[in-house]
Amino acid sequence: MEVRVRPGRSLRGEARVPGDKSIAHRALILAALAEGDSEVHGFDPLDDCLRTLEALRACGVSIEMTSPGMLRIAGRGRDGLQEPAGTLYCGLSGTTMRLLAGVLAGLPFTATLDGDPPLRRRPMDRVVEPLRRMGARVEAADAGHAPLIICGGGLHGIDYALPVASAQVKSAILLAGINAQGETVIREPAPSRDHTERMLRWLGVPVEGDNGAIRLVGGTRWRGRAFALPGDISAAAFLLVAASIVQGSEVRVGAVGLNPTRSAVIEVLRGMGADVTILPTRRGADVDGPEPTADLLVRPAALHAVTLGGALIPNLIDELPVLAVAATQAHGETVVRDASELRVKESDRIAAVAEELGAMGGRIKALADGFVVEGPTRLRGATVDAHGDHRMAMALAVAGLVADGETVIRGAETVTKSFPGFFDTLQALGAEVA
Repeated sequence: MEVRVRPGRSLRGEARVPGDKSIAHRALILAALAEGDSEVHGFDPLDDCLRTLEALRACGVSIEMTSPGMLRIAGRGRDGLQEPAGTLYCGLSGTTMRLLAGVLAGLPFTATLDGDPPLRRRPMDRVVEPLRRMGARVEAADAGHAPLIICGGGLHGIDYALPVASAQVKSAILLAGINAQGETVIREPAPSRDHTERMLRWLGVPVEGDNGAIRLVGGTRWRGRAFALPGDISAAAFLLVAASIVQGSEVRVGAVGLNPTRSAVIEVLRGMGADVTILPTRRGADVDGPEPTADLLVRPAALHAVTLGGALIPNLIDELPVLAVAATQAHGETVVRDASELRVKESDRIAAVAEELGAMGGRIKALADGFVVEGPTRLRGATVDAHGDHRMAMALAVAGLVADGETVIRGAETVTKSFPGFFDTLQALGAEVA
């Protein structure tokens, strides 16, 4: 699929972004492990989330879409999932594979997790190692890649120091710890997304945290309840950058999740000089839940360069491709370091950003663990490729909004992974997209 983007029109109006898929995965899983029924509101049928949903159904969980955006899930209890009849297909979703690996490690049966070739290339050894230490038998392909064959049950708690900050690995260990004997302690080298801990506490599961250590004692059960998903801030980031660099714009993005471990993109944009205002959300009770939410109002501003690295990067990893676009319009040299994780996402995002923005005239240099962007640059329209990566497709569309001439994005269908209505949203705000 090709999408054509032309510059010249301001972006104005209100927009909604999909329900946060990181939180949706966790809501589906914890509702499935609850006692009794739960409802998940604000659910968007994104590819990754559907992989988790179908895997849970394959383990005996009844999940029904009762109306658009609302699921009813009949929980089976923390130890009530059934052995699946076949392989659990994770598609391209690393979150599905890693989180379900933790769930399945605590259950007394054998299950196989597999996915598409790009997922098979993503490293799974960081989750396999701690699950093995907890007592699960996990077989993996060479170098710790999928498919993963998990023979679970009989787990014991461990005290484990994560080699790198990873919310997915942390969450997998916590989910395994639910059915483990004794206390599980996870020590983080830097803060990572805390959606799992936050949601477990909201459900009544005692999870303690201090000085970079998260503690959970296995054996707790919880009742089902209604989950409300906030808007995905990683999806909102593309609209925030677009409205920041397209002159004459004013965009309000509604009910966005502002979890402190996810919202660094707002502070980075503000640090670059962006005009982003946080406002009370206009949506009512449907935003109640364990996550803070707000509306975001953004207008154009003169941007300047920043240097990003260290403990900030795990909080910002998914937003770096579109921040690279912002950097092409910022005064000075923007430097991103300590982001080697970008190399093993849906694409090698460091190489892809450098190649495609370079083709549009951006002055960008790839580093082993990041990139350097010199700005401001007058971009030019070009034919570019999404590299099979949803965030690359959206970042290139944002770049096309300020490029001279037409930008053609090949592989634009990949946006369905996280923001199926992205191009429609740009059109509704006034962009020329076809």
